[in-house]
Amino acid sequence: MGVPIRIHETIYNEARKVARAEHRSIPNQIEFWAMIGKCALDNPDLPIEFVRELLISKHQDRSLAEPFKFED
Repeated sequence: MGVPIRIHETIYNEARKVARAEHRSIPNQIEFWAMIGKCALDNPDLPIEFVRELLISKHQDRSLAEPFKFED
């Protein structure tokens, strides 16, 4: 269930632009940014881009992934 919140119009407009480009709704984009921020604060030793890519990969279709094969 969602909870209405107030955010600054500038953040809303920026989220709208990025959400459109990344095929998300505006609330989902703001939620994604919040998750990245929380993960970054919880793991200050990790680069922010790594955190972002990790969160994206967690939500991708795993049926398209190929298993890693180690060859000697």
